[in-house]
Amino acid sequence: METPSLSVDQDTASGLDENDCWKAVRARDASRDGTFYYGVSTTGVYCRPSCQTPRQALRKNMRFFETAQAAEQAGLRACKRCRPQTDEQHKLDTPIQKLRQFIDQHANESLSLARLGKQVNLSPQYLQRRFKAQLGVSPRQYQESVRLRNLKRALQNGKNATTAIYDSGFGSPSRVYEKVASHLGMTPGQYRAGGRGLCISYATANTSIGLLMLAATDRGLCFVQLGDSTEQLQSQLEAEYPHALFAPMKRQMKSDLDNWMAALSRHLDGDSRLPDVPMDVRGTAFQIKVWRYLQTIPYGQVQSYTEVAKGIGRPTAVRAVASACARNRLALLIPCHRVIRGDGTLGGYRWGLERKRALIDLERQTAAWAAEESRIARPKAALRR
Repeated sequence: METPSLSVDQDTASGLDENDCWKAVRARDASRDGTFYYGVSTTGVYCRPSCQTPRQALRKNMRFFETAQAAEQAGLRACKRCRPQTDEQHKLDTPIQKLRQFIDQHANESLSLARLGKQVNLSPQYLQRRFKAQLGVSPRQYQESVRLRNLKRALQNGKNATTAIYDSGFGSPSRVYEKVASHLGMTPGQYRAGGRGLCISYATANTSIGLLMLAATDRGLCFVQLGDSTEQLQSQLEAEYPHALFAPMKRQMKSDLDNWMAALSRHLDGDSRLPDVPMDVRGTAFQIKVWRYLQTIPYGQVQSYTEVAKGIGRPTAVRAVASACARNRLALLIPCHRVIRGDGTLGGYRWGLERKRALIDLERQTAAWAAEESRIARPKAALRR
């Protein structure tokens, strides 16, 4: 059966900022679920922004819609993985989703738990627990992510940095500038210009499981990803900062990059050690908490999404953990491939399930060899004594 084609006339989401939507899809931003949907012309399917598809579609094949109904009217069918039509049907049925909408609309205001509780007739303590259980972050953390999203949109629309910071609800620029810059990976002024004037350096190398690209700002590595071609990886790198200057690593940093690349290549050949490198990690407080935990999972071992949720003290935030894994931009350094489903199946992996299986098999095999060598070495050492 032929998949329906999408045209400009069929895209009823004229009020959406398509560049903003595209970035949300690239980041699998769960905070945007319910605010828009994207359809893929080559598959005839529409999804939520956070859908954990094994491989994301090309931008040229995407269209964006304000509602699931609009997507279906364009001839698309709902994704069976993320079930976007169910998300929309129940979007306003629960107090927490209503509260999320309220925070979206009042993010630049002071929102205490008491004020939020009055909106949905819940006690502050119960509201806090229930909000975290459903969305994986506290109301304050969610509000901060909305403020950051609003700030990015204001900067992209040409507002100066100071006005954008105030309008987004962050308060005094001097108090939040460093914090905001750490999330953007650059200063607000640089982000406003789409990264204009910022140099992001990169290099690629062939590895046993595909092409590996490293990219860094002056803060550290911001991009460690696997792909099938340099062009594919470059387009992913450029999507966030369309006006940045992308170039091979500067001479003074080239030796560092060469060392990092060599260490990662050795890692993919069975060396359990990873280089100790500076990382320009951007994410919500919850995402960073998950990513730090992933770095503690021993080489050669795996954990389920449920075990990771329990490990960070958030046993009910399993879906949020899976979403954080999907948004990891630093392959290998943050080993999200070590997280699988509770039934033993692989789950998702943004760089392909074949690569995830290859990484897990390699680590298990290497760890088994190391354990065997250690077992053999112990009697020999005893005899020498």
